This record gives sequence, structure tokens and C-alpha cells, in this order.
Amino acid sequence: MTRTLSVLIVEDEPIIALSLACAVEALGLLAQATIDAAIIDVQLEDRDITPVAVALLHRHVPFVVHTGTGLPDALALSHPDLPVLMKPICADAVMARLMQQMPVGG
Repeated sequence: MTRTLSVLIVEDEPIIALSLACAVEALGLLAQATIDAAIIDVQLEDRDITPVAVALLHRHVPFVVHTGTGLPDALALSHPDLPVLMKPICADAVMARLMQQMPVGG
């Protein structure tokens, strides 16, 4: 039996967010409590994503950073190995990198 994965997408540009949502079929995420993976943008309208990234790291949730600006300095210093994908990049490439972050059999 195959388990459906839940992926959190945090992105401030609606078209990009929709494209990513379609790529991961994340529309059912709201009905689920477990997050298996995430795609996060760094700079949102009112703050950067550092608190979300740190929470995902503490929960051992695999994620990729999808950004046009790079990591905030503090996050880059404390977690230099985070997978960062610079915009523009196609949703398929983002998904391929996210899948590389997932544990085997995820």
C-alpha cells in the first residue's frame, strides 16, 4: 500500500505557488496533520522564513528552499548545507531535488 505524502509549500508568489502545488498534488494538505516534506520560499511579504526552516529542521522534515534571494545570513551560517534552489527554476526540478532530500521509501 502506497502512502500519500504531504508537502508544505511556503511561497509568496501565487503563480509559482500554484505551479508547485500542482507538481506535488498538495491540495489535500489542509486535511492532514503530518508534513512529510516542504518547499519554502525565503523572503515572504512580512518576514523571512527562518522560524519555519528551523521548525522543519527540528522535526526532521525534509525540505528545499526555493528562493530568488538566497538564505538569510543567520540561517546560512547555522545550516550551510540546506538545499537552495534559485528562482527561476521549473517545478519539476524543484520536485526532483525535494525527492533527493526524502528518505528512501519515504
